[in-house]
Amino acid sequence: MRYLIIRFATLGNVAMTVPVIASLSRRYTDDHFIVAGKKELGAMFASMPNVQFYEVDNHLDWQGVWDLWRSLRDQVDSVIDLQDVPRTRALDLLMRLSGKRVTRVRYGRLRKQLITQLRWGSQPLPSEFDRYRDAFRRAGLETDTEFEALPVNTKAAASVKKQFGKKEGRWIGLAPFAKSKSNMLPYRVTKEVIERLTTDEQTTVFLFGAGVIESEMLRQWATVFPRTISVAGQLKLEEELELMRCLDVMICMDSANQHLSSLVGHRAISIWCATHPMIGFMGWKQRPEDIIQRQDLKCRPCTCHGTNHCRYGNYACRQIEVETIIQSI
Repeated sequence: MRYLIIRFATLGNVAMTVPVIASLSRRYTDDHFIVAGKKELGAMFASMPNVQFYEVDNHLDWQGVWDLWRSLRDQVDSVIDLQDVPRTRALDLLMRLSGKRVTRVRYGRLRKQLITQLRWGSQPLPSEFDRYRDAFRRAGLETDTEFEALPVNTKAAASVKKQFGKKEGRWIGLAPFAKSKSNMLPYRVTKEVIERLTTDEQTTVFLFGAGVIESEMLRQWATVFPRTISVAGQLKLEEELELMRCLDVMICMDSANQHLSSLVGHRAISIWCATHPMIGFMGWKQRPEDIIQRQDLKCRPCTCHGTNHCRYGNYACRQIEVETIIQSI
């Protein structure tokens, strides 16, 4: 059988498909899987012999949907839609009209909205991994939870060693940014964490980020604090993963870096502000005791993915003590 798996955005959500698709690749060696996703994300699937990565535009427009259908309609027998947005639904319809079986993920958006907007419900929701596994199960594919880490990419690992040398002392990763203000610590807190860590001469801090603004800010921070290196915008995805594999710990927000750490079997300290692990976005096999959050706020979670607005105007969820983070490290 030939399967098309659709999940082209975002980085964190695509990363969350990897443990599940790795299970499919290992269990169904005679089947072929095509993963349609944003082009720079293909490195996460490169080690899976029967998984082909098909590059699509992250902002897939209606013409792109038509082109994708024309390109793949004769190459697949079944479609599993893990994106479930209007554009992929249109592709699903075209595939159904072509005689393909289509299975779509069940995201439970209504339940998430009831929790975040109306405070109805206090029980944890199924994880995104469970939702993906459910979609594959309904498509006739069983998965397991045996995934521990992607194999070492020797070429990327050699590149990392060439750039940063042999590891000495502690290497700590810090990814301080997220797409929304509600998911980030105040800059003052982040800079104090870096200052505290770099007082130890045996500690090197690597700053992770993406985008022009983030990269420039992290570059400036790296010039201020000793033994601090910004890798934002400097590495390919496979190199970032291999650098993460070398770290003693990764500190990140509720963001993609939590999930990238999971892909290399790495323990991550994740900081949750407006969002909450109960919604289902905790990293693969990450430890509950490594989560930092304000448990005393009844207004959390107020969003599933982050927001730039606080209904009370004080962003109390971001007020996390530096000492709490240092003690977790």
